[in-house]
Amino acid sequence: MNENNYSSIADKYGKWAYGLHINDIPEEVINKLKIIVMDSLGLMASAKNEPYIQSLIKALQEEGKCSLVGHNKKLSPFNAAIINGTAIHGEDFDDTFEGTPVHVGAVMVPAMLATIQAKKLSGAEFLKGLTIGSELICRLALVAPTAVHRQGFHPTAIFGSFGSSVGISSAIGNNPNQTSSGLGIVGSMASGIIEYLAEGTSTKRLHPGWAAGCGWQSANIAKSGFIGPRTVFEGAHGVFNSFATESIQPDFTHITDELGYRWECSNLAIKPYACGTMAQPFIDCAIKLKDKITNFNGIDKIVAQVGEGTVHRLWEPIKEKQNPSSPYGAKFSVPYCIAVGLIDGVAGLKQFTEKRLKDSEIKNLASKINYEINPKDEYPKNYSGDISIFMKSGEILSAKQDCLRGGRKAPLTFREVADKFNANLNFANIKKSEIQKLGFFVDNIFSCNNLSELENIDFS
Repeated sequence: MNENNYSSIADKYGKWAYGLHINDIPEEVINKLKIIVMDSLGLMASAKNEPYIQSLIKALQEEGKCSLVGHNKKLSPFNAAIINGTAIHGEDFDDTFEGTPVHVGAVMVPAMLATIQAKKLSGAEFLKGLTIGSELICRLALVAPTAVHRQGFHPTAIFGSFGSSVGISSAIGNNPNQTSSGLGIVGSMASGIIEYLAEGTSTKRLHPGWAAGCGWQSANIAKSGFIGPRTVFEGAHGVFNSFATESIQPDFTHITDELGYRWECSNLAIKPYACGTMAQPFIDCAIKLKDKITNFNGIDKIVAQVGEGTVHRLWEPIKEKQNPSSPYGAKFSVPYCIAVGLIDGVAGLKQFTEKRLKDSEIKNLASKINYEINPKDEYPKNYSGDISIFMKSGEILSAKQDCLRGGRKAPLTFREVADKFNANLNFANIKKSEIQKLGFFVDNIFSCNNLSELENIDFS
């Protein structure tokens, strides 16, 4: 290969990103990303009192110009990005991308917020960087669906690092070569194993924040002249050969084909429930059947029809899933999620707490829920739900959910996302007047000259 003549995938994406004008971004993309920003900021503040956020604040104390949303505190760009990103993803209530689920807002919003504040840039530059990075994360997820998860890594942790790097490179004015180098550099920073599944521990929460912080570091290192490998995506030792199973052949055309004409980030989904993506349709099924059951003790068993690829994350070990050992583990337990859907009729932040986890009625019901693998299930192309409730009387109640509600087939309305935003801020006891200020800030975020207005919101 002649290195001087070869145009790598990172080169091509960096060149496109450098040439993108703010007027080239379609209205549908802008509208979706504004919703993502609103959802993300609400989640940042809603996690303000969580132990994992308090521990990070104790550990990462370097002061700077960047807002720690929910805390009336400012830190360095790197530290603010890590903590804000962890807060967004902390309760697994943030946006997702169908196919190979990645969480874009939890990486890109804190990455761009820190950058714009640190460099005193405009809302338009925030939008451009957010768009470029979000699009890359989604496209990377399409290259080899499920391959990164199957290898034992968290796709958000891996792909998110590249999105934050290219988005920040755009905002700080890196040229195409510097942008490509930044992508190469961040490939050596990307990390995130999924062993958190064993006990529901907090490392998954950290992944998008770390990816956001690594984007800041890599883009600035590249700007200084440091060189990274341009073949970071397709190379023999590149990201897919390192982080993805060999059993799924990557299709790299997804990264660069129709750039500027096909916008994958416009398909981002907003979660209606505070749990893992693939559990969501089963909650919809449970809620559909809630009013048909007058006595939960009359249930003999509940059986869900599932895709084989979801079993190792959401159903096994079955005893742990039927009786999760932590509220976070409950978010990746379909038996628990179905139980709260049937009993509470909702699955917001209040349903995934220590108190709710110990409820005897929920525990008893979850113990009756099991699964069967359906070979015709469309996962990962489509997320659906299918449950049957077998009553002791012999009656069988069934419900199906054909797609992910909040996804591209059934998107949430702006009003529904705004209601979620308000509910999450109320959960954190943010004053109504400050919620209104934050809503106004979101409405104008892409057109303001700077993001200093965020400093005037009291999150105490």
